[in-house]
Amino acid sequence: MARAFIWLLRIFTGMVVLLAVGLALVYWFASRSLPDYDRDYRLSGIAGPVEIVRDNANVPHIFGETDEDVFFALGFAHAQDRLWQMTMLRRTAQGRLSELFGARTLKTDQLIRRLDLYTLATRAVEDQDERTRKTLEAYARGVNAWIETVNTEALGRGAPEFFLFSNEIAPWQPADSLAIGKLMALQLTGKLEEEVLRARVSLRLEDDQRLADILPDAPGAAVNALPEYASLFPGRLQRADLSVDEPRDPLSPFPERDLSGASNAWAAAPSRSATDSSLLANDPHLGLTAPSVWYLARLELSTGGVIGGTFPGTPLVLVGRNAKLGWGMTSSYLDDQDLFIEEVNPDNPEEYRTPEGWKKFRTRRSVIRIKDAAPVTITLRWTDNGPVLPGSLYGIGDITPRGAVAALSWTALNEGDTTASGFRALMAAQSVDEGIEAGALMVAPAQNMVLADRERIAMQSVGAMPRRAANSQNQGRMPAPGWLAANRWDGMLPYTANPRFLDPEGGIVGNTNNKIIDRPFPLHFSFDWGDTQRVQRWQKLMQSRRVHTRESFIETQLDTVSVTARNLLPLIARDLWQADDLSEKGTVERRRKQALDLLSNWNGEMNEHLPEPLIYAAWVRDLQSRLSGDELGPLSGAFTRPDPLFIERVFRNIGGASSWCDVLQSTQEENCTQIARISLDAALVELSDRYGENMESWRWGDAHQARQDHPVLGNIPILSWFVNIRQSTSGGDNTLRRGMTGGSPEAPYANVHAAGYRGVYDFADPDSSVFIISTGQSGHPLSRFYDDMGELWRRGEYIPMSLDPELARAAAVGITTLRPRP
Repeated sequence: MARAFIWLLRIFTGMVVLLAVGLALVYWFASRSLPDYDRDYRLSGIAGPVEIVRDNANVPHIFGETDEDVFFALGFAHAQDRLWQMTMLRRTAQGRLSELFGARTLKTDQLIRRLDLYTLATRAVEDQDERTRKTLEAYARGVNAWIETVNTEALGRGAPEFFLFSNEIAPWQPADSLAIGKLMALQLTGKLEEEVLRARVSLRLEDDQRLADILPDAPGAAVNALPEYASLFPGRLQRADLSVDEPRDPLSPFPERDLSGASNAWAAAPSRSATDSSLLANDPHLGLTAPSVWYLARLELSTGGVIGGTFPGTPLVLVGRNAKLGWGMTSSYLDDQDLFIEEVNPDNPEEYRTPEGWKKFRTRRSVIRIKDAAPVTITLRWTDNGPVLPGSLYGIGDITPRGAVAALSWTALNEGDTTASGFRALMAAQSVDEGIEAGALMVAPAQNMVLADRERIAMQSVGAMPRRAANSQNQGRMPAPGWLAANRWDGMLPYTANPRFLDPEGGIVGNTNNKIIDRPFPLHFSFDWGDTQRVQRWQKLMQSRRVHTRESFIETQLDTVSVTARNLLPLIARDLWQADDLSEKGTVERRRKQALDLLSNWNGEMNEHLPEPLIYAAWVRDLQSRLSGDELGPLSGAFTRPDPLFIERVFRNIGGASSWCDVLQSTQEENCTQIARISLDAALVELSDRYGENMESWRWGDAHQARQDHPVLGNIPILSWFVNIRQSTSGGDNTLRRGMTGGSPEAPYANVHAAGYRGVYDFADPDSSVFIISTGQSGHPLSRFYDDMGELWRRGEYIPMSLDPELARAAAVGITTLRPRP
């Protein structure tokens, strides 16, 4: 027995030693790709020495003799910290994910190939001005210099992920950077899905009046009645049960509804500033990931210093400031996409109908290589209106008539896209006027650009605006027959048609994705806007002070009060507040009364430490589901997040909208008070199952965790512990400090879409400006800079946004020197 015990002990000890050695080897190989920030390199591709001074937050401050050398160094720094992220973005834009992930991503690759983003990006390189082409070329040389260094010095393949996937890295090209820009444009527009959804709901609902309830227009919009979608294709569409949308792959760049970009940006003129100089705040809202899509950088160019947020893979400061001008961006919700139904010639499937008669599709074959499977060849097709899309995307097949296909018109598919040149000019702009001039070159994505120099402020909408005919059948709101000339685009409107607000009389300009202009179609700009709620709180906070400071702008940026909750609770609970508490402890009635008592004393602040935000969020989520579920059937999955305009219409019975409260499958007729009570009871049961019976111990932050997950490794057991960043957060769907909930059954209240970048710029003392990102600068999970800014971001703190080189050097974590190779 003793001998057996000794052998078991030896075996166990050996296994422990082998495991320890294995872990040590894994750590050693993975850590090889951690860059040394305090080192000199001899490299080809630069004209003179360049310094990369990394401050104590690992923000690179780059100094060189020429602009090209500075952008070379930015490419080098991006690749040092985010090489895996950059190559994944490039693969996504190229439609080459399946080479790594197999059949799982085949549909995503097929969709991207049909849009042909990479071909368009390749052509767009020649459309840029000379300065921008040199910028792109220098940046690409810098990326490739790091890739070469990794290969020659065996630096752990450049990132730990390359040990699990192919480590073949093609040289970086200028087109790669432009393709990533087009990928961002795809993620920042949701008009295609909105059009298809409107048509699908139109086919599902028998009463067209109800379409205006579930997909309401922003208040104040004057919209003419649209024809019923089925009437456009008589006899060729059926009112039938529609398909159920497939779950979205985390690697897909096609945005979910409500997650196609948001943001806040505002500025105060000197007359509204305590320091007699302009202020600007900006926090773009995008999907949360680890690492963040943002990377902070400072560049010393011939036109002066520039500092702000960049996207790894691109050489441009997209949001930020120089010494004299600051700029922020928000999604403008311009209607920049239209889906057209194209009739196929029944006698020749290679032709489609046009206003002039039948015409051949433009076609090209494309081969998609798939890991562990045979390649797949697809035929890409284009009409005059754009690329033909498959019926699987957003349920397009449900609304495509027999004998027809659907084609997309989208401004990002235009030839001559000079958006990169616009941002390069913006980085060099020295005044509001020069910033507006730079915006004329921007095509896609459509954004509201908020500008501030020391004396002036402005908001300029940038991005190409489609020219639509006044007699368009659907006004771009639903798919329309593509063979009718009245429905087709006639080029783009001039830049002067884009909304502009220059030096407003009130001294403050801003946008929270709210409606910014009310012009009749076809100069309408958009019928669907991203926000009707946050703007109410923003207006109140802006008007509450005669003058503002950097601190008041920060306070507004971090505000967590939900105007939506303040408006909806009195409506949905108006007949429930006064219920007598005569029931025994532990009964449904008693718990309902306890919840209502908490909500009645709540001020609407979505604070992570309170139970009230969780009760409210669960109640309105269940309410939305019950109101829309039986009428919409499988389409109700598109409305997992509560729509405050819809709920308000129903409970105010606008246009008979209270009919949504009646359950169709029930023999009795339910009213809205009953549905509100049932929803509250169901929400409390759900929360009790998840968080325990003690209602007062519930915390919004436990449910509303920011999910900053690694898109590839985040679902792998054990590895997910190291790569995913989870944080308790305040805010919600409709607060200025936005934290959009995911809506998934397993984590319905998780924070999945928020301000990955925040910045506040004070032009009285520009170096007192501040900024932050939601994770850290490094994409390497073993780096201390992987998540070091995450806790600051969660607490609402910032780091200095200074152009002072001595301040950067004073606490530098390393100084990298790049020298020309002899």
